[in-house]
Amino acid sequence: MSVEESVTEYGYTTIFEPLPEGGFNVSVPAIPEICTYGETLEEAREMARDAIRCFLESAVRAGESIPSDVHHLTTERVAVTLP
Repeated sequence: MSVEESVTEYGYTTIFEPLPEGGFNVSVPAIPEICTYGETLEEAREMARDAIRCFLESAVRAGESIPSDVHHLTTERVAVTLP
């Protein structure tokens, strides 16, 4: 990389869903095309980084815009009662 090239860091909200059989499903709400998996949380994080990097590199090569992160996510537990 030359001195003139700039480096940009992108950050995305990432959801790590623990699976009953072990491991974690990974999704990135701002980039719905991304769905990956890791056997451990650490591996899931690395898989997320790799998937995001690949997506962004592909978007740049294709001249597409880089998506913004989703900042309006809210999670909460919702209870329901059944008869």
